Amino acid sequence: MAAIEQKALDYVLNIFKTQLPNTYLYHNFTHTQRVLNSVNEILTDLNLSDEDKLTLRLATLFHDVGYISSRTNHEHESAKIARAFLSDNGVSESLIKAVEQCILATTFDKEPQSLLGQIMCDADTSHFGKSYFEETSELLRKELEIQNIAFYTPDNWIDENIKVLTEKHRFYTNYALTYWQPEKEKNLSRLIKKKKKREAQIEKEKLKAKYKKESPERGIQTFYRVALRNHMKLSDIADTKANILLSVNAIIISLVISNLLSKLDNPSNAYLILPTVIFVLFSMASIVMSIIATRPNVTRGKFTKEDVKNKNVNLTFFGNFHKMELEEFEWAVNELLQDKDYVYSSLTKDLYFLGKVLDRKYRILRMTYTVFMIGIVVSILAFGISFQIMQSQM
Repeated sequence: MAAIEQKALDYVLNIFKTQLPNTYLYHNFTHTQRVLNSVNEILTDLNLSDEDKLTLRLATLFHDVGYISSRTNHEHESAKIARAFLSDNGVSESLIKAVEQCILATTFDKEPQSLLGQIMCDADTSHFGKSYFEETSELLRKELEIQNIAFYTPDNWIDENIKVLTEKHRFYTNYALTYWQPEKEKNLSRLIKKKKKREAQIEKEKLKAKYKKESPERGIQTFYRVALRNHMKLSDIADTKANILLSVNAIIISLVISNLLSKLDNPSNAYLILPTVIFVLFSMASIVMSIIATRPNVTRGKFTKEDVKNKNVNLTFFGNFHKMELEEFEWAVNELLQDKDYVYSSLTKDLYFLGKVLDRKYRILRMTYTVFMIGIVVSILAFGISFQIMQSQM
C-alpha cells in the first residue's frame, strides 16, 4: 500500500469515527471497506497502471465521506474533501482530478463515461451481487427510516429493491458480469419469491376475512357440530357401560348355574340358598335394566308433506323417514335446505331429543349400577347371616 493510501485510510477512518452521525447504518466505514474489497477484486482481473489503481483506491476511500456534510449531493462534498486532503499532501493535480471524476461517477442513475468510472460504480453496488445483499439492504432501509427520509414496510422495501435491480441498476465490467451478475439474479429471484409468497398470504387473508364477513353464522354451525358430536360420544359411553354390566352379570349367572346350583341340594349347603337367590335376582335385575338402557325406541318412520311445510318433522333423525320412499325423502330434504331457519330448527330438535335420550340412558344406568352394588352388598350380608345361623344350630 502506497504511503498516501495509508494516510488517506487513516484520515477517512477518523472522519467516520468523529464526524459521521451514528444514524448512518449503511453509509459508513464498513461500507467503504466493502467497496474497497470489491475494487481490489475487479483489479485482479484487469491490467491497469499503478496510477489508475491508486486513483481507484483513493476515490473509494473518499467516495462517501461527503455524508458528514449533506446527504444530497454527497458525491460533490466527497470530491471536495478528497481534493483538500490530497492537495495538502502534495498529490498531483491530474491525480486529484481523476479521483474526483471517479467519485462523481458513483452518482446513482448516472452512466459512467470511463473504465475507472465503471469500476467504481460496480464496486459501489457490488452488494447487489453478493451473499450479504439482504443484510446490507436492511441496513439501508433502517438508515432511511431513522433519518426520517423514507419509510418502507418490509413489503414495500421488497418492491423497491426489485425495481432497482430490474430497472435502475446494471453491472458494467466483465468481472462484475461474470462473477456478480449470477448472484444478483439469485438475489432478485429470492425477492420475487418473497413477494409472491407475501401476495399469496395477503390474498389468503383477504379470502379468509371475506369468508368470515359473508358467513356470520359460522360460529353457530360450529356450535351445532361440536354439541352433536359430544352428544354422540356420550351416547357411545353409555352404551359401552351398559354392555359391560350386561356382560359381567351374564358371566356371574352362568358361573352360579354351572358351579353353585348343583351343590344346593346338599343339606349341609342349605345356608347358601338365600344368598344365592338374592345374588341371582339382583344380577337378573341388572341385566334387564342394562337392556332397557340400550334398547332403541321404535318410531313410525313416516311423515307427510304437510309435516314438512309446517316444519313439524325433523329430517336429521333417521327414525322419522326410514319407511319413506327415496323420492319423497329427497323432496323433503330439498325443501329443508331452502330454508335456513328450518335447517337450524331441525338441528336444534335433533340436539334436544338426543339430550332427552341421554338423560334416560344415564338415569337407568345410574339405577343399574346402584342395583348391582346393592345386590353384591346384600348377597354378602345374607351369606354372612346364613352362615352364622348355621353355625349356631350345630
